[in-house]
Amino acid sequence: MELKRIRILPDDVVSQIAAGEVVERPASVIKELVENALDAGATDISIEVEGAGKRLIAVADNGQGIAPDELELAITRHATSKLSSAQDLFSIHTLGFRGEALASMASVSRLTITSRRPEELTGAYVRVEGGQVREIERYGGPAGTEVRVEDLFYNVPARLKFLKKDTTERQQMIALVTRYAMAYPETRFKLIMEGTRALQTSGRGDRREVLAQLYGVDVAKQMLEVQLVDGERRVQGFISPVALTRSNRKEITLFVNGRWVQDAALVTAVLRAYHTLIMVGRYPLVVLFVDLPPQEVDVNVHPAKAEVRFRDPDQVFSMVQRAVKRALLAYSPVPQVTRSFWPASSAYQGWSEPAWEMPGETRQEELAPEDGFDGDAVDIEGGDVPEGEVSATAQPGLDGASPLLRLVGQVGAAYLVAEGPDGLYLIDQHAAHERVLFERLMRQRDSGVPSQQLLHAETVQLTPHQSALLESQLNLLGKLGFQIEAFGPNTYLVRAVPAILADRDPAAAVRAVVEDFEEDETPLQGELEARIAARVCKRSAVKAGQILSTAEQQNLLRELEQCQSPRTCPHGRPTMIHLSVDLLERQFGRRGSR
Repeated sequence: MELKRIRILPDDVVSQIAAGEVVERPASVIKELVENALDAGATDISIEVEGAGKRLIAVADNGQGIAPDELELAITRHATSKLSSAQDLFSIHTLGFRGEALASMASVSRLTITSRRPEELTGAYVRVEGGQVREIERYGGPAGTEVRVEDLFYNVPARLKFLKKDTTERQQMIALVTRYAMAYPETRFKLIMEGTRALQTSGRGDRREVLAQLYGVDVAKQMLEVQLVDGERRVQGFISPVALTRSNRKEITLFVNGRWVQDAALVTAVLRAYHTLIMVGRYPLVVLFVDLPPQEVDVNVHPAKAEVRFRDPDQVFSMVQRAVKRALLAYSPVPQVTRSFWPASSAYQGWSEPAWEMPGETRQEELAPEDGFDGDAVDIEGGDVPEGEVSATAQPGLDGASPLLRLVGQVGAAYLVAEGPDGLYLIDQHAAHERVLFERLMRQRDSGVPSQQLLHAETVQLTPHQSALLESQLNLLGKLGFQIEAFGPNTYLVRAVPAILADRDPAAAVRAVVEDFEEDETPLQGELEARIAARVCKRSAVKAGQILSTAEQQNLLRELEQCQSPRTCPHGRPTMIHLSVDLLERQFGRRGSR
């Protein structure tokens, strides 16, 4: 075997290794340049993107600029104006501090920096290719700095292969700029993506105004303000009320000392505050800003500065949880004990008065598919159920045909009770109706799903991130019965919805299906169609608590029997639970001991 000798790596290799840590994707370039602009005191930041960031990323600001004689030094590794000693690492007041970003970008792109200080008549520009300075000239343009990153990763083609599809990369960039626009409302942000304005804020300093531009006026009005001050520590921002949730935690945005961070512990603190207030599997919209003395936060723990470490993590956790919980309680009515009652209906006359309940308590029959209920545990009063006696049949591959069922009735305004050839069946009316609608919709998709034209077109405003997702799937939504057209930046007109959604809120339906257009979760278009169809059916299916006539109950049973996979809803939750005759006999003590 050939003897390998230790040697020092060439500077260009070292730079590309460092670039791999700092510049992971086009969004990383924007993050570093925007943070540099904010550190320079910019009040106006303009971002232009072409070719999903691979062809061009240009960030221009009106900050304090770079002196002409320091411009070449600025692209040297570990050159920075933000630190002077190791001790400064423990009291960082700026977003950037390592002096690696510009050098990393220069090593894997064709980089041009143009800058002029406001107090000087002329500035300068430098052009760098693959880390090598090609040109430095004087410049007489406007004050501030513009950085143009062209042909990203042109000299490391292997890195290009690891990038996601263009749609995903654009979504990452939009989401990033959106976060910083919320964190710095006094700065005017403009994002031009492929020649189209994707985002623009006013820079007037009103954070709720920025929320309205990003999420729409209706959502911004509902958001609850958070404000907690504890000495030098502060938590502020906005959270959604318990009625406004999303299907994932991507709308939980956290900043620590002005820096966007990804911190699982802080996210957990937020969710703990919402515990028992929202359904399992649903997540709030949150924009929180945690301000701490710099010496209590270590930001030098991640190459991309996306994570931080706290000197007293338990204290920060408690403070965030307390701030969110206090805001929720402040804007929520005081709970009162009331009697629960059956809906007024002759079908329930003669029932004795149920037990007392607290408003907001979740009964098991009210749990929806996203609540995490999977049917694995069934509690039968009087003792444990022998294994195998109760069948939920939620596993893939066990969606056998439904037996012929004889309707017995409805219980709890949520379940149908039916008799089969081998025992009793409890059918979840919501899950069963979801399955029926889903199979009907999937059969219709090739020939065209019936649409219901709206008398008046409904306006829907989405976030820039959601807008990019929707644009990429308009054809798919058209196949499923939606007619949607663009109506200004991040705004759309809904002219028709699937016929099965005719009596639902069209705007809410569109927002609900957009939640399923998530990054890289469904690589196959057919799978995505099925997921969106399932979401549509979930919104249009009968709900728990809805009383059905005998004819409606009978019809639901017959339609469920005709489904190809009648035993689960499209989300995998069981539609029915089987109580065998043998189990009933054991429960009533008719067949030996258990």
